[in-house]
This record gives sequence, structure tokens and C-alpha cells, in this order.
Amino acid sequence: MEDLPEPLLAEIVKRITQTSDLNSLSLVSKQLCTVEAEHRDAIRIGRGLNPSTEALVSLFSRFPNLAKVEIDYSGWKSTDAEQLNNQGLYVLSSHCPSLSDLALSFCSYIDDTGLGYLSDCKKLRSLRLNRAPAVTSTGIFRVAVGCRYLSVLHLVDCKAVDNREWLEYFGRYGSLGELVVKDCDGISQYDLLKFGAGWANLQKFEFEINGDYFMLFARDPSIVSGYPYSYDICCDSLKDLRLAHIITNEEIGLRFLLGKCKALETLYLEYVIGLHENEMISLFQRCSNLKTVSLRLRPLRCDDFEYRTALTDASLKALAVSCPMLQVVELTFAFCDPDWPTEIGFTQEGILTLIQSCPIHALLLNGASILYDEGMKCLSSSPLLEKLELVDCCSITDAGMNFIIQAPCLRSLTLRQCNKVTDNGMAELARSQKLESLTVIGCRRISLKGVRGAAKTVRYSAEFESLESLKAINMNIK
Repeated sequence: MEDLPEPLLAEIVKRITQTSDLNSLSLVSKQLCTVEAEHRDAIRIGRGLNPSTEALVSLFSRFPNLAKVEIDYSGWKSTDAEQLNNQGLYVLSSHCPSLSDLALSFCSYIDDTGLGYLSDCKKLRSLRLNRAPAVTSTGIFRVAVGCRYLSVLHLVDCKAVDNREWLEYFGRYGSLGELVVKDCDGISQYDLLKFGAGWANLQKFEFEINGDYFMLFARDPSIVSGYPYSYDICCDSLKDLRLAHIITNEEIGLRFLLGKCKALETLYLEYVIGLHENEMISLFQRCSNLKTVSLRLRPLRCDDFEYRTALTDASLKALAVSCPMLQVVELTFAFCDPDWPTEIGFTQEGILTLIQSCPIHALLLNGASILYDEGMKCLSSSPLLEKLELVDCCSITDAGMNFIIQAPCLRSLTLRQCNKVTDNGMAELARSQKLESLTVIGCRRISLKGVRGAAKTVRYSAEFESLESLKAINMNIK
């Protein structure tokens, strides 16, 4: 291999994607070590990193063409070695001229000064900050001004960032195509209206808050009396929308998105309190390109005085009729009493109509006590269904397993806390020898012995999941 020309060695290195393989290759010879270092464009480092200036200069000088850098200090303790600090970001920005994608997670030693150094990274297109407690709006503003081509910004659990000039600046002069804001106390859904004209270019948007949203009479914590709300905003380019754990009032806050989106391909609405069925039907009718829909719902007192989830079969019918490319569906129901099936606004017939009308490849039903074995029989006739996940579906029995295994394309099945399914149902799966993957978690009548041989790959756990895990709910009140 030493006799191979360097361009050919470089081409070999480019075809190796596993970091461990690249590290092993660099140990073979000095020539391969040099070639590998010159062509490596991504690196992920964390608690084992020596944060001294000398060590960082040595590291980043060795890889001069890095475009993607991820620094992750998850699990770090105060007794561990010091973290990368502002000086470390200065070294990174000055030694990585090709840097275009930077992710910083749990970096407690980095503040606005460090982010200011990133303004020298003129090629930076993506910045992801996850739990950067010392970073404020000043630092984000410096990045906004200095990094003209930034198109992706993620702010997750950045408590000190608020709604100052950076949002308005990005809206007027920036080119953001992806904006994710999660659990940032200083940024409300109304503050995001300051993004203004920036909404017209945005293709992906996520907003999530956590707190007491699950309470029956919870009040939106970000409502400000007398706030000058304005909704003359265009979001025609938005393809991927996720709103999670927010409370909306009519014509207030991010609710305006549901009335304006036309090009959505992916929609996640997770425990959004204040949804109205008419606006959801209109949304589905406008967004004929929808391919993925996730609806996580809980019962509330509705306009008709019924206590149920906000959406009914009318919404599912609109999806079935208007979204012919729908392939992935999740329907999750939390806090719905199985003894009161009307707390779920959907019916088994409504769900089955949707599945039979669209080319569904993957289906997740969580808390769907309204799904029975006869419904599984109908699901078995779905010609394209490849992946099925049933969570807390208390009405499904072994007979349902006998039906669903007949689905022509089914390759992956997950059962979580489905307590009427037993080892006999697993025996049906084993006899078919059809499944590529089977996952069984917290199903108290299914044993480890029962799942053996039921699929080529089997994952089993007898542990029960918490409500937070089962329904993806953060129950920690701030």
C-alpha cells in the first residue's frame, strides 16, 4: 500500500465512513496517517478532550480540513477535567477555516465571548447549542452578524437566551432555513413573531416548552398582557413543523402557522392545547404533500362540552382524502381512561379508514384502547405496512397477533405494555418466520422464552416504563 499514489490513497480514505476504521487506518503507516488527517472532514470529541491551548492547536492543526465538529460533554461532572472554554473556541475558529457545522452540548465554560470568536468562521452554516447555560442573546447576535451564511440554528435548553435583537436580525438579514428552539425559558412563542420576514425562507421549525402544560387548567406561561401580536407573516416554504407542549389561544402565538402552511411534508403536534378541528381539517386540505404526521393528544373540555381529545374522525377523513402520499402515522393518546373510550375523539373505523386510504409504511398507535382484534384483522390487509408499533394498546390479544402477521409487507413489530398479548401470540409470530425485527417491552404476560425465535432480531425487556417515557411527557413542573 506504501507504493500506491497519494490520490488513490485519498480515494480509499474517502470511502471509509466509520470513525473507528479511520483511526485504525491512521495507525498503519505515517503516510496513511497523513493522508487520513488531511481528508478527515468531521470529528466528535467530549470528556476525554484535553482543553489546553497547546493540545487543541495540535489537534486542529492535524485535521486542517475539518468541516463538521461536535463537542459533547454530556455526563460531565465537576470533578472531571476542565471543559473546552472560550479560548478553545478561538483555537477552533482560527485553525479550521472550512468549519461549516458546529454542535456544542453541555458546554458550561463557553459564553458570549466564545461565540464571538465564531463570527470569524465565515463558512459556518449550522450551529447547534444544547444546554449552554452561559450563552445569552448577545452571543447569538454576534453569530448572526458574523456568520452571514448560517442556515441552521438549534437552541436547546439555553436558559439565558431571550428575545432580543438576534431574532429580528435573522429575520431581516439572515438566511435561516432551519430553526429549532426547545426549552429556552426566555423565548416565548410570541417572541418568535419577531422573526418576521424570515418565516418566508424557513423550511424546518421546531418549538417546544416544558412545564405544567399537562395540567387541566394550565395557562400559557408566555402570554403578555397588551403584547402587540401581528400575524401578517408568510411561511409558504415550511416543510417540517413540530410544535410540542404549548398552549394556544385563538389567533394568538404560533397557532398562526396552522392557518398558513401550504407545503408541509412532516407535521408533529405533541400535546398542543387549544387545537380546533376546523383549522386542522383546513390544514390537511391545503398540505397535500404530507408524508409524516404525528398527533399526540390528551382529553380536554371541548367546545361541544364533551371531554375528549380535540380531533375526531373528521380530521382523519380529511387526511385520508387530501394527503395521498402519507406514509408515516403516529397517534398517541395520554390520560385517556380505557373504560371511557369516548375520551378518544377517533374511532377504530376512522383510524382504519385512514390506513386503508393512504400508502402507510409505518404506524404507531399509543394508548389506542379503541383498537381491537378485528381492527388488527383490517390492518393485516394494508399492502404497504412494513413497521407497526403498538404501545399501551390494552384491547389487543393473541388473536390480533395471528391477524397482523398476515400483513404482506410487515417486517418490524414493537409491543410496549400490551398486557393482553401472551406467549401464545409470540408463538404465532415464530411459526410465521416472517419478522425481521421484534421488540417487546413491559408486556407482563410475555416472557423472554416466549419471544425466542419470533423474529430474526429480538429485543426484550420485562421492565415497565414510566408514564413520562411511555407517552413522551415531561412531568417536571418548573
